[in-house]
Amino acid sequence: MEDVLLSFIHGLLATLALPQVGLSAIFAIALVSATLLPLGSEPAVFGYIKLAPDMFWAAVLVATAGNTLGGAISYWMGLGAEKAYERWKAKHGKERAPGRWDARARAWMSRLGPPALLFSWLPVVGDPLCAAAGWLRLRFWPCLAYMAIGKFARYVTMTYFLLWAAQGW
Repeated sequence: MEDVLLSFIHGLLATLALPQVGLSAIFAIALVSATLLPLGSEPAVFGYIKLAPDMFWAAVLVATAGNTLGGAISYWMGLGAEKAYERWKAKHGKERAPGRWDARARAWMSRLGPPALLFSWLPVVGDPLCAAAGWLRLRFWPCLAYMAIGKFARYVTMTYFLLWAAQGW
């Protein structure tokens, strides 16, 4: 069983490494890494650009699109969780008392609104930030625009930095 699983994983990775599927692999990795799963997409973008330097902007744009779509999925998950909580609260007549950090985070997100999602690219807090925007029912399209701007800036900055650092090594 273990050999079959390892064989499948190696075959999948070999397929995703092919140049003709490179951009779709970047899209998929960027999408998954923007959900609550701990996965970084920058190494995939960097590796692809090292193999095909002329594809810099295409790779950055595809990664931005995938990562933004993943952020939108997290937003909708937050919205769905809030709706489920409201139904549960209505059915049981109970409300959870907000903790100190919950109240601070809610106040911060409510005060900043959609521009808070410029920080959706940050590790650890970025993905929950997208879900919190959905939970707070912030307007979707402005949230999506700010997510895209932040994620695009991250990919450009990180990729340039990694390319610069790789030249020195």
